[in-house]
Formats: sequence, C-alpha cells, structure tokens
Amino acid sequence: MIVDINAARAAAEQSIANASTIDELRQLDTELLGKKSPLALLKNGLGKLPTVDEKKEAGQALNEAMSAVEFTLAQRRALLGRAERNVQLSAEALDLTEHFAAPGRGKSHIVTQAWQRLEDVFVGLGFQVAEGPEVETDWYNFEALNMPPSHPARSMHDTFYVDHGQPGSTVLRTHTSPVQIRVMQNVAPPIYMIMPGRVFRNETTDATHLAVFHQIEGLVIDRGITLADLAGTIEAFTQAFFGAGFTSRLRPSYFPFTEPSAEFDIRTPKGDWLELGGCGMVHPNVLRAGGLDPEEWSGFAFGFGIDRMAKERHGVGDVREMYTNDIRFIEQF
Repeated sequence: MIVDINAARAAAEQSIANASTIDELRQLDTELLGKKSPLALLKNGLGKLPTVDEKKEAGQALNEAMSAVEFTLAQRRALLGRAERNVQLSAEALDLTEHFAAPGRGKSHIVTQAWQRLEDVFVGLGFQVAEGPEVETDWYNFEALNMPPSHPARSMHDTFYVDHGQPGSTVLRTHTSPVQIRVMQNVAPPIYMIMPGRVFRNETTDATHLAVFHQIEGLVIDRGITLADLAGTIEAFTQAFFGAGFTSRLRPSYFPFTEPSAEFDIRTPKGDWLELGGCGMVHPNVLRAGGLDPEEWSGFAFGFGIDRMAKERHGVGDVREMYTNDIRFIEQF
C-alpha cells in the first residue's frame, strides 16, 4: 500500500503542476482530495491490512500524502492567482502621461485668499491674530456677550445645539465673538486682536446666506479708547484693503454686546454704498465678563463676513458657487 500511496501522491502533484488556471485547480481540488479521490479510496483500504504496524505505517504515509497535496495546491493557487492579477492589472492600466506631462501647482480657495489678505491688512495695522473653539458653551456664545437666556437678541441667531452636557448648554458658535471673551480673560490689556474663523447658523442657504460661513472680528481694549478710534480704524482698513478710492461711514444700529453700536458701509469709487458689517464700543457688561474693569478700560469691536468680502471683491453672483468645487469656477481666482 505504501507504494500505491506514493504513486497517488506523485500523480496528484504532477496534475497540480500541469494546471494553468485557477478554474483547473478548483476542479483538481475535488478530484485529488474528495471522497472519490485515489488517496481517499486508499484510506478506505486501511482496514484490510493484516497487522497493526502496517495499518499505522500506511495511515501515517496517507496523512503525509494528503497534507502534501493540499500544500502543493495552495502554492500553485497563489502562484496562478498572482499571475492572473498581473494580467488583469496590465489590461486595466491607464496611460496618464498626458495629464501629468505639465503638472500645475494648486492655489488657495477664493475664501482662503480673502481670509489671508484680511489677516495681512490687519497685521499691518498693528493687530495680532487669535483663534478659538468652534464648539462653544452657551455662556461664551451668548451670556458673556450680554445675551442672557431671556434676551430677545438671541432670536437673531439660528443656533445649532450640540448633544453634550446639559440640554442647550453647548452650541456650534454662531459668531466669532466668543473668542473676544477668551482673549480678554487670557491676555492683559492693551489688546489689539482680530479673530477669523468658521461659524454656523441653522438657516436656509440662498444666494447670500450659508449655514456654514466665515467671519472676522476685531477687538481693541485700551485706556481712553473712543468712537473716533473705531471710525478711524474702519477707515484705515477700508483704504488698505479696497484701495485709496474707497471710504467708509458709520450708521446707528443695535447689538447687545456693544453700546453705542453701528453698521459700517463702504463707498466705491462709483459712489455706491455697500453694507459691510457691524461695530461699536464694547458694552461694560462684556468687559466685566472678560474680567476687565469698565471704569479703567474701554474698547471697540467690529466684525463682518469673509465669504461676503470674497463675493463682493470678485463680483460673484451667488455665494453658493464658491463651495460647489467646480474647477471651472475655482480656476478663475
């Protein structure tokens, strides 16, 4: 029987070596290791051997032969599998040479360009840049800015609430003003800071509004700061950013965190007025929330949308176009 086992093993290994496809190996798997395979039929004949030693020797040889055939099948399967994959990859390969013959360099998004230019202008005017978290507590986003829970000004902000802590205690910030409080708490006056960043409002998007957009705010805290300093800073910024042919004006308005408050507009060389943002003298309650004594310190704050600045600067009709990622649009800027 040992001779028969070795002969069956050799024949099986030769059949495996002759197989040229994975499909042929699948068929051989059954033929060489199934219940009707030569090795399986030999196994059925073990009981007919006359002695225990012969049965033991033949059984051991049979197990070794079965294991050897399984191992040879696995090796051949792996080899043929790699070969078939290489053929498939070669057939599916694409020649991308023409797309990369003259690689181009990427550039900043239109809003990023406006953001960076605004930072450059304000740094040139003597400001520093501060940042803060986009997920804020209700206290930083509203209460510290003179908007307690019952304040009607909260209705001006369509707020996204975050499922964290007590219900209603955590929000996606609706403006970058919370950074002003954090700056006052952590930086000793005098303070000359701008705070650019992403903000969130739960509102329907249209040609001039987005649910996720970008703001930049400025904060000045020092001794003897007046409304005249605010007007002068706005005018200096307008001419530095837009050009010498532009000017600015302030119109009375209302914001809970400033008093007095104003809207500021810019006038183009053609004489048209364009509303840009809000500003005002920092409210004493906001100074106290920031840990500052309003009897000793005064200051002003201003803010406007970066997306809108980019939109107006480049004459974009619909602010949503800036976020469609249409390469035909992006390449223009």
